This record gives sequence, structure tokens and C-alpha cells, in this order.
Amino acid sequence: MWLLGVGLADLVRAARRPAVSRWAPWAGGVVVVLVGAGAGLFGVGDAVALVGAVLSLLLWLRWSDAALAHGRGHARSLGALAGGAVWLVALSGWASPPGGGLGRWLRWAELPSARAGVTVAQVLLVLGLLVANLATGNVVVRLVLVSIGALRPLGRARTSAMAMPEPALQLRGGRLLGPMERVVILGLGLAGQLTAAALVIAAKGLIRFPELQSKRSDRESVDGAGIDEVTEYFLVGSFVSWLIALGSLFLAR
Repeated sequence: MWLLGVGLADLVRAARRPAVSRWAPWAGGVVVVLVGAGAGLFGVGDAVALVGAVLSLLLWLRWSDAALAHGRGHARSLGALAGGAVWLVALSGWASPPGGGLGRWLRWAELPSARAGVTVAQVLLVLGLLVANLATGNVVVRLVLVSIGALRPLGRARTSAMAMPEPALQLRGGRLLGPMERVVILGLGLAGQLTAAALVIAAKGLIRFPELQSKRSDRESVDGAGIDEVTEYFLVGSFVSWLIALGSLFLAR
């Protein structure tokens, strides 16, 4: 439930339109509450866990926005995300068995997962991981890149993009390829095709290598990011993205 809320909130604010992104906290919080009600989680322990989950979600949205905009507070924002996960794991023994209306609907719909004996908890976990990998993964990757200087904060990037393009402008498509890559790795891993998932990771490096080599001539250029900066951006961003996908696969399996 918490992963669904965080992922949906990050999807909403990814629109980068103030009229839409300002609804991100509401979208995430409402989804957590509605899914919990639909799964019949009305126990005291569920309510305590819910309060902590919504609080960490709100802190994550607020602090990560500030960190991306000003280049400060990355550890605090990532700590809010990790704190929410630790809080829920610590209270997991108090959780009520999920079912309720959602469980009845899954049995009524006769989905393949229901016929295979998959529980409501497993369905919610996989959905939450998929949604979180689509948008939240991108925010985490960008926070790490900004913290090491591979990307500029959003406010500074707008004013200096013309004077000194950053590596993200040299390797375009990362914001779209990253989520697709993580979802493919997660899907192949859940299907038991770990070798195919490893091939996806290897293929990315092979496909990007010619593009990285083409930036070598920009090493001494004043109007483009050098090969060192572009390579650092690619390697750090890719490894963080892969760790998110593999961590999600570990939770789902």
C-alpha cells in the first residue's frame, strides 16, 4: 500500500506542471488509505502503521523536492523514504491479513493470479513495486546524481544549461529508459528468467558504449560535458537504477 502511494505521488509530480504536481501528496495519501480500506486493514496496528506510512510519504515528497531544487538535504530525503520502509517492517507483525473487498473481487474476477493461489498481499506488493520503479526510482537516481555533482540542482540547471550543458543532455532518454529497464528486470526476475534479466543489464552498456565514445572529442570542449563527466553520469545512474530493480526483485521473491 505504501509503495503504491509513494509511486503514484511521484508519478503525479513528474508531470512538472504546478496545477498537477501540487496534488501529489493528496494522491499518494488517498491511495494508501483507500487500498488499506479495500483490503480490510482496520486493526489498531494497521492504523498505527498507516500514520507512519503517510507521514514518511509526505516528508519524502517535501524534502526530495527541496533537495532536487537546491542541491542540499539528499540524505534527509532518502532517510525519509528508508524510514518509512523500516517503520512498516518493524510493525509488520501487527498487520492484519489483507483481504476484504479487494480479496473478494480478485476471487470473483477469476484472474490468473487468483487461480494460481497468489494472495492479496502478493498482488499488492508486486503492483506497489512496479509503480515505485516507474517514478520513485527516477527520483532516487536523480538525488544520488545531484549529491555527487553529476547533475546540477533544478534551479541552477535552468540558469546555466546554455553556458555548460550537463551530461543528461548528452545521454538523452535516461528518464524513460530507466523505468523501462527496471520494470523489464523485475518482470523477468519474477518469471524466473534471471539470465535474461542479466542480459538486459549487459545490453545497456553495449548499446551506450558507442555514444559514450562519441563524446570523447568533447573532453576539452567548453560547450559540452566531457567524457569523464558523461561516463560518471552513466555509470552511477545505471548502478543505482539496477540496485533499485534488484532490491525490488528481492522483496517480491
